[in-house]
Amino acid sequence: MTIDFRSDTVTKPTPAMREAMMSAQVGDDVFGEDPSVNELERYAAEMFGMEAALFCSSGTMTNQVAIKCHTLPGDEVICDENAHVYQYEGGGIAFNSGASVKLLPGNLGRITADQVSAAINPDDPHRAHSSLVCLENTSNRGGGSCYDFEEIKQICKVCRNNNLKFHLDGARLFNALVEKKEKPRQYGELFDSISVCLSKSLGCPVGSVLLGKKDFIKKARRVRKVFGGGMRQAGFLAAAGIFALKNNINRLSEDHAHARMISESITKKSFVKKVLPVETNIIIFELSDSLSAPALVAKLKEHDILGYAISPNRVRLVVHLDISKEMVEKTVNTFKTL
Repeated sequence: MTIDFRSDTVTKPTPAMREAMMSAQVGDDVFGEDPSVNELERYAAEMFGMEAALFCSSGTMTNQVAIKCHTLPGDEVICDENAHVYQYEGGGIAFNSGASVKLLPGNLGRITADQVSAAINPDDPHRAHSSLVCLENTSNRGGGSCYDFEEIKQICKVCRNNNLKFHLDGARLFNALVEKKEKPRQYGELFDSISVCLSKSLGCPVGSVLLGKKDFIKKARRVRKVFGGGMRQAGFLAAAGIFALKNNINRLSEDHAHARMISESITKKSFVKKVLPVETNIIIFELSDSLSAPALVAKLKEHDILGYAISPNRVRLVVHLDISKEMVEKTVNTFKTL
């Protein structure tokens, strides 16, 4: 039995999700004729209280489509220095949108309204035009950290007062919603656009949804086409998304509890220098100088446990719906022996 903590993207569809996929009604989505895609987009938009939605193949695509729609070449995007849109999307902000980035040193991937306010460039032809603020909730490199919703409201206020667009990379937003006991519509009221992944904590094989106003999504649909993201009979994938949104959200609290159990066992090890606070389903820990992250990952693999070295001295473990209680117990016991 291999226990795969490399990411929550490794999950396999459950039998019930597979049944929903196999029985899905499909059509050509590029023509707007796939009933399952249309239902997913309607359902997701209604969940967040937003006007419309667009189904895409990945969270990188939904983020990059949103940034392209919100900016012009030469604009500047404000985000945390560890943001996924900067760290893990292939330089897409520059490549796709011709925009530059102003990186802010946040706290576990979270920036503040004061930082955003100070980062906005003056109206000066020598400076890039600040046009967009991107947040990530939860923060991947922040160890699954969650924003305080009051801080998000303050950042929104700064954006509105300075005519900046406001985008949320909500790849694992449902983890934050469950942990903080918040509602999707709270977020829909603040952001101009929201990206949510279906293929991470919610267990779908593929897909993310971009949410926003009707005019924005109309533009986003055109940009998706330019990016090569038009899908045809995508209803088989959309059906998995509908199933996940209706069945796989509340159970995320189990993943969070399992992550805390594993974190407690890791914290006790002498070769561990620091464990980032565990709020949701991600565990990131830093090793002492005597042990490298690749070496520990290799050692864990000997016990059929797969982890991910995100830096020379940091390891990440991600809990998901394919991780059972028995797997958690084996992982805890394995760390006790290391």
